[in-house]
Amino acid sequence: MPKLSVYNQTGQPVREIELSDEVFASDVRADLMHAAVVAEQANARQGTADTKTRGEVRGGGRKPWRQKGTGRARQGSIRAPHWRHGGTVFGPHPRDYSQHLPKKVRRAAMRSALTAKMEENAFVTVESIHFDEIKTRHAVQFLKGLSIDDPRRVLVLLPEHDEVVWKSFRNLPGVEVRISPAVSVRDVLLARRIITTPEALQKLQEVCAR
Repeated sequence: MPKLSVYNQTGQPVREIELSDEVFASDVRADLMHAAVVAEQANARQGTADTKTRGEVRGGGRKPWRQKGTGRARQGSIRAPHWRHGGTVFGPHPRDYSQHLPKKVRRAAMRSALTAKMEENAFVTVESIHFDEIKTRHAVQFLKGLSIDDPRRVLVLLPEHDEVVWKSFRNLPGVEVRISPAVSVRDVLLARRIITTPEALQKLQEVCAR
């Protein structure tokens, strides 16, 4: 059964917690994680890109010159694709990019991602994450207390929304704040360090173990 040391906000160990083998020591399935990340990125696409075809651009309703006798190539519209300001051929149009993954696949992918990060010793568990006021300085001091000098690709996982913590971290490039268990497989995989609390881990276990 995986174990994690729990630290206080100054970086001193205070206790240990045990985690579920089902969630944090499962089989690492690269295929499921890939499918989950692709689906997450596809679902984030707006799909609103649109171009106008020759039938949608303004103008071009009249034949520019007569068919024969001018010495020029025959033309039917000045809004044909080969004309300047003409329509676009095979351009994008609004569409739905969303992909559906079965719930069991999504949860298995999350278990794989959590297990992979556990094997990399990426988790840093603290007793609680809170600041007295909204200050980026407090967030920097908090990271330094946990021996995290490089804040790039750090995921902070909270058990519930905390406006003070979120606004303190938001000016640090590379630090992402998420609420457990509403975290994506991509967020987990991209993070070099995952700072979380026992409560947030418990919520993840409850969802992923079902």
